[in-house]
Formats: sequence, structure tokens, C-alpha cells
Amino acid sequence: MISEQRRFLFFGAHPDDPDLLFGGTAIQLTRAGHAVKFVAACNGDCGHYAMTSEDLAIRRSAEAQASAKIAGLAEYEILPIRDCQLECTLKNREEFIRIIRRFQPDVVISHRACDYHPDHRNTAQLVMDSAYLVKVPLYCPDTPIPAKSPVFAYSYDRFTDPRPIRADAAVAFDSVLETKLAMVQCHQSQFFEWLPWDKGCKDFKQDSMSAEQQRQWILEQWGERFKMAANLARETLIQTYGDAGSTIQYAEVFELSPYGAPVSIEEFRKLFQV
Repeated sequence: MISEQRRFLFFGAHPDDPDLLFGGTAIQLTRAGHAVKFVAACNGDCGHYAMTSEDLAIRRSAEAQASAKIAGLAEYEILPIRDCQLECTLKNREEFIRIIRRFQPDVVISHRACDYHPDHRNTAQLVMDSAYLVKVPLYCPDTPIPAKSPVFAYSYDRFTDPRPIRADAAVAFDSVLETKLAMVQCHQSQFFEWLPWDKGCKDFKQDSMSAEQQRQWILEQWGERFKMAANLARETLIQTYGDAGSTIQYAEVFELSPYGAPVSIEEFRKLFQV
């Protein structure tokens, strides 16, 4: 049994963003007895080329819940905001704050605000805007403030403008790679329909693929970014895992945000250790 449960809240812009960016860490945390919740700020209703938005939103919700079951999540919440329409409004900020207060996380993680997709950028901005206000009792007074302020963090991306992400903490997920791939594989509408089509593979045929071929496709298309993350964080991985850190292939990387509870880099890294 764990001595003290830690609570992690990940805000992604769309269903599948949390799985990609935090799935490997989430699996290890939940197996160790910690609580992890995913939130998708948008309902995913634009990520297709043939389905109706209404049918797609229903399908993506089911895909997310299937992934949540594999990861052992406390909850996978999808907000009723349409894709490509997320804005930094007071209403949305208050919704984010209420979610944080209700879950009472130790750590809140999201995208950085430098990103190609406006939904990603606005999710990041809403989370950053919530970081201080979550502890202001007269703001959204219908939802009590948490007993302690959470630490806020950014998840890995490959953008370099205005600067690359810092690898303040890194979590290896080589040992749970197959489980993370299974999570991602739940999102069939995205990884085998929308994304191949969006990348120009207009004649991509998932129906003829076996489960193993699907797994290999995901690894070929998405595995490289997490090898890049591991290489970026090599020094951090060695400091965290010792000599084993030099051979880790896949990692999820996190940068400490200055907007939440102040902790040292050492304390930040320990939060992610199981």
C-alpha cells in the first residue's frame, strides 16, 4: 500500500491528447495506487472527414472511456465544447477552476501555450489562468477552494518558438509501452481514420489491419516523438533512474510551471515517481 495517495489532473484539448502525453505516466501512477483524472476540453466532434459531428462526439466519448478503463483512471471527463470553438472566456475559466477544486489534485498538467492548434493554446491558457484563481475563495464561491494549492506543469511538445520545453521531470514508460499503445489504440476514429487521412493517406484501410499491425502503425507513427522526448531528457532520466536512465527509450517529459505551488525541481520530480 502507498503511504500517501497523490492526485494528478491532466487537461488535454481533445480526447486522446491526455493519452498521448500522459498515458504512460498515468498507468504507472494508478498501478501504484495514485489517482489520475483526464479532462478533454473539447468533445472531439471535428476530427473526421466522413462522420457527422454528432455521431463523432458520441464515438469519441466511448473511445475515451475504453482507454480510461485500461489505464485505471479515476475519471475521463469530456466537456461539451465543440472542437475548434474553445475560447478563453470567463465561463470556461470558471469551469476549469471548478474541476480543479472538485478533484483537489496535487499536480495539474496541460499543454504549453505555444502550439499549432488553437484548442491546445486555449486549453493551456485556461489552465494557466486558473492556477492562481483556484485558491481565491470569493471567486466561484459555490465550489470550495482546495486545502492546498496544486503544482502546475506543462507536458512535452516539439515546438521551439519561443523556446523548447525544459525536461524538469521525465518518466520512463518502456515497461508499460504495450499498455500505453493499447490506450491509444482505443481511439480508432483518430489514429486509423482521421489522422492518416489528414496526413494525406486518403486510401488508408484500417479494416484490413490486424491488432498487431495497428499496434505497429501507432508505434511507427508516434513512437519517435517519445524517443525524442527521452533523448531531450537524458540527463534528467539518468538523475532519476541512475545508470538505467542511459538506456531508456521512451519517456514523457514535464516542465514545472511557475504559476502554481512553488516546489524545487527535486520535489517536482518526486511527485511523478511511483
